[in-house]
Order: sequence, then structure tokens, then C-alpha cells
Amino acid sequence: MSIQVNQLNQYWTDIYFYLHYPHVDKITHQAVRILQLIDKQPNTGINEVAMVLQISHNTASEHVKRLIDKKYIIKEKSGEDHRRVILRLTELGSNVLYRNTSLDDEKLKKIVEQLSKEEQIIIEKAFKTLSEVAKKCTL
Repeated sequence: MSIQVNQLNQYWTDIYFYLHYPHVDKITHQAVRILQLIDKQPNTGINEVAMVLQISHNTASEHVKRLIDKKYIIKEKSGEDHRRVILRLTELGSNVLYRNTSLDDEKLKKIVEQLSKEEQIIIEKAFKTLSEVAKKCTL
């Protein structure tokens, strides 16, 4: 049996729509993508932001500057190459990222409590497998 991509996407968007945290932060989708990149890819700099988002270096630099001004990220010198600047999430940035990309813990807990132990195991295994395979995809 083959998974229908359209159906899988529909399930994914339904899950996120019904279980996400309320959006309280004034943040753009592109800013969230930058925070995700910094969180998921170690040693991310402005060049990587520009490449992944397919924007110019100057535009990436402006986006990064705004996130620094909001205290969501900081710049640090690379330990390996002091000429290179690495972007890091602040605690505030990590919290904003979590609220804008994660499922609401309380809502998810209520859902999980309604499932049988077998269903919980199946779902956890499916999400783990999907996560592991997704990490192998190139950006």
C-alpha cells in the first residue's frame, strides 16, 4: 500500500491547525523559517540564511538584524574561524520558535490520552520514522 502524498499533507495540516499554540507573537513566516534554520542547522550564518531562503545576502542580513533587534538571536564569532559569524537563538528566540512551530502540549496530551496504548506506539513510531527520514533530506 502506498501513502498518498496529498492525503498525508492534509492530515499534517489538520493536525497543525487544530493543535498549534495560539499565535501571539508578531512574527513573519520568513522570520520563523530563519529561527528554524538556526535551531536545526549548527553553524548557521547569514550566507546559509540567504541560500536556504533564496534571497540576497543583503536581504538576509536585514532579516537577521531585525531578529537581533527583537532579541531572538545573537551573533557569535565561530570557535573554528574567528572571521566567521555564527547565529544563535536566545532563550526568547527559542520560546518564540517553539510557540510558532510546535503543537500545544496540553492539546496534544488530551489527544494522546484518548488513544489506546497500541495507537500511541504506532503514532510515535510513525512520527519518529518520518522525522528521521526528513532529517536526511537536503535543504
